[in-house]
Amino acid sequence: MDLRSEKLQRVLSKYKFRDVALEELEKIDNAFPGMKPSVGTYTFNDGSQKDLLKLNGNLPVKYEGRCYNFPIQLWLIDSFPVTPPICLLRPTPDMMIREGKHVDARGRIYLPVLHNWDHPKSSVVDILEEMISKFQEDPPLTSTPERDHQDPQELLAFVNNLQISDSTIRHHDHTGHKVTVIGGGDLGMASVMSILAKCKVDQLVFIDVAESSTKGGSTDLEIFRLPKVNVSKDLSASAGSRVVVVTANAWSSEQSYVSVVQTNVDLFKGFIPKLARHNPDAVMLIASQPVDIMTHVAWRQSGLPPTQVIGVGCNLDSERLSHVLDINLNTHKEAWVIGELSDNKVPVMSNTGPGSQRQPEIAGFSSTKPLLSRAFDIMKNRGQRSWSVGLSVADITNSILTNRKKVHSITTLAQGWSGIGAEVFFSLPCLLGSNGSTRLAGVSLGKEEDSKMKESISSLTNLIGQLRI
Repeated sequence: MDLRSEKLQRVLSKYKFRDVALEELEKIDNAFPGMKPSVGTYTFNDGSQKDLLKLNGNLPVKYEGRCYNFPIQLWLIDSFPVTPPICLLRPTPDMMIREGKHVDARGRIYLPVLHNWDHPKSSVVDILEEMISKFQEDPPLTSTPERDHQDPQELLAFVNNLQISDSTIRHHDHTGHKVTVIGGGDLGMASVMSILAKCKVDQLVFIDVAESSTKGGSTDLEIFRLPKVNVSKDLSASAGSRVVVVTANAWSSEQSYVSVVQTNVDLFKGFIPKLARHNPDAVMLIASQPVDIMTHVAWRQSGLPPTQVIGVGCNLDSERLSHVLDINLNTHKEAWVIGELSDNKVPVMSNTGPGSQRQPEIAGFSSTKPLLSRAFDIMKNRGQRSWSVGLSVADITNSILTNRKKVHSITTLAQGWSGIGAEVFFSLPCLLGSNGSTRLAGVSLGKEEDSKMKESISSLTNLIGQLRI
């Protein structure tokens, strides 16, 4: 990889971790010598521009015994490699993008390794290898329809007519809207009613876990026979769900908080792995408490990607915060509450207004803190009752079912976000659609807020370390 040109050197000199970035570039060149560096001007969502290093090349992908070259482009942000690259497909004029689990309509590439980026454990070589693996399963490019009949050997022409068997259909190809709610009690019932009211579902399966201390409601649902609701005691009835909502809790009478949480962990052991086997493509939405810990536990026990295991987290607080800013303070921008669901929560704001066509980014913290602090004060003393959490569950479920691509502050794997090294789950703003969650980029917080986040990371890490998962 030739980086000797004056233009490349001038741009590289502005990178915060120049020497580490050069080492990473050497590794890329050794593994993928076809990736060529150049300088370009990248336009961010807020309209700002910056000269950055980019890599262009063709990624060799084998599909059904043949090898194809997928043109890709990686933009290396000036905080690279602490920050992952922006990865894009760059189809030629005779190709078109097939939107799917790992590529959106604009060609932006989303992968687990990007979601969980944690340098130096993560590398661009890992990204490229994962691209090859995922694209072999689900090719993201096809030839344009008007050229298919002219040249049957043209790149991926056969993909347009690809017959997919029932056993290999991806969940984003499903047209059915099936949702399962696990666990009874007030929250389970509130979730059922809210989902039926807000979401267009073909079927809602309600399973009341026998070991849960929050049982109840299943008998009444059977008596009154709500349309589209199927009450069952068999986890296999959940199979084929787009969303699986877990509200079950098993609180013990133990004095130790760790022991109390452990009873919930043991409850999850009995059904989370089975749910994952029946629903390998579903998004698992955890509402059990403590939600940050139980989402972490569900992710570990399920074996699903972190993009598919999320918690309700601070979504309710975030919706309330946006409402306060909109109605009380006449500030028409999205806002989110991030961090642990505790007193250490931190408010942040979007840099775009409602209805904007740009993908939201978190605004600079110093300029928004006074307004957010005022809005936070107005929000105080608002409790989180079962029915309000149920509405929040339905809000998240609706974004998944409709592939809305709305940003929610939900419990997700925070490792790699803004340099977080620990394996910890708490609320972060995530773009949510039918394929699960994609985090927004990190942001620099104020000193007080950064201290709260670090305290949460420490307490959550300490608790998860004491549990037998």
